[in-house]
Amino acid sequence: MSGTVVSTAGPDLAARRAEFDRDGFTIIRGALTPDEAGRYREALDRVYLAAEAGGRIKQPGGALHQLSAIAHCPAAVGLLDHPATFPLVWSILGWNIHVYHSHLDVHPPVRSRRPFRFEWHQDGGRQNREIETEPRPRLSVKLAYWLSDVSQPGRGNFKVVPGSHRTNRISGPPRRDIAWPDPEGAIEVTAAPGDVVLFDRRLWHARSENYSLYTRKAMFFGYTYRWIAMRDENDGLRADCLAAGFTPVQRQLLGGLRADDGAGAGAGAGAGAGDHAWGHEPDDTPLYRWLKEHDLLDPANPPLKP
Repeated sequence: MSGTVVSTAGPDLAARRAEFDRDGFTIIRGALTPDEAGRYREALDRVYLAAEAGGRIKQPGGALHQLSAIAHCPAAVGLLDHPATFPLVWSILGWNIHVYHSHLDVHPPVRSRRPFRFEWHQDGGRQNREIETEPRPRLSVKLAYWLSDVSQPGRGNFKVVPGSHRTNRISGPPRRDIAWPDPEGAIEVTAAPGDVVLFDRRLWHARSENYSLYTRKAMFFGYTYRWIAMRDENDGLRADCLAAGFTPVQRQLLGGLRADDGAGAGAGAGAGAGDHAWGHEPDDTPLYRWLKEHDLLDPANPPLKP
């Protein structure tokens, strides 16, 4: 991992953490420079054109929702541990993490009104059915990188109910196809290219339909503990990661860190042993080592303790 070293005790990070804890999300304005946003947008455009050429876009001007972001767009790897956003992730979840779920989204304008469907949800799928606590545990957070102009409502904006991450249920229709108003307190998040939203997986959210003249373009990366199974399919990345010069931290986040893949597991790890997903050997975990080298293992922050 490279970039500016950020302390968990820094005033800006502390303020963002407080906002995140209160509202379930925080917006990092201008996290990407215009050049960065342009570069990642061009990479996303190439993925969309390849999907069109491969027949995966079913109709002209159709939407793309591509899972396993880095497997399909290796040029986006710098977003995994971007210095303007990643410190918020590790300050919340700690060092024993990976990107378990990611996707690339392109939503061109919708030319005709679609049938109503109630799409409000929490991330996590079966976690929300099989964990019995109230509220449910956080377990993961997600970064949404905005690469197109959604600075006005109605452009396929991210819709949220601030503070709803602390409740397991919201009011909704008996069936998803029954017209129903948005939950009380719902807002559309507006963002410029390069803005990033960090949100708690439990935050109730949805996407508005894009009836504007703008194409909505974004990349999403969900982080969780390494003892939770990955949804992304990154098996084909192992050789590519090494050839492309991905850093040890990036390889950890992609789930490919093993002593036998050249990723640099700690001294003493046997061939093929690798670091343990449960974090039993912190010094074999690249993010832990990076935080330790930069004196960022804040003893007041339990997720960062070994």
